[in-house]
Amino acid sequence: MSVLKSIFFKWVLFAILIVLLLPVASAAETVYVKYRGPVDLEPFKCNWIFRSSMVNRLCYDPKEQYVIVKLQKTYYHYCEVPSSIVDAWKDADSMGRVYLSFVKGRFDCRKNYV
Repeated sequence: MSVLKSIFFKWVLFAILIVLLLPVASAAETVYVKYRGPVDLEPFKCNWIFRSSMVNRLCYDPKEQYVIVKLQKTYYHYCEVPSSIVDAWKDADSMGRVYLSFVKGRFDCRKNYV
């Protein structure tokens, strides 16, 4: 019986991991973005990030080229970000390095608009 429990437990853990790693369509979720205020995530495609100590969540609205990123405990926003930058960011070995080198300071929403 313990073998069956072990197999069942492993399958449950596997199913939970699959659900957590899939992109999440953020329906009816609002987050507080620093320097902006509340933002509804419905138009965004969001991914929780588990492999970075700096980037915890990355949300992108391709129509508006608008990024919302959770850096540790705080959400920030970036405007007019090309999808090529977001794709490279998601695929990078170091998401923090891509953020610091290619995003931070380059897509300021005070200069670029949503």
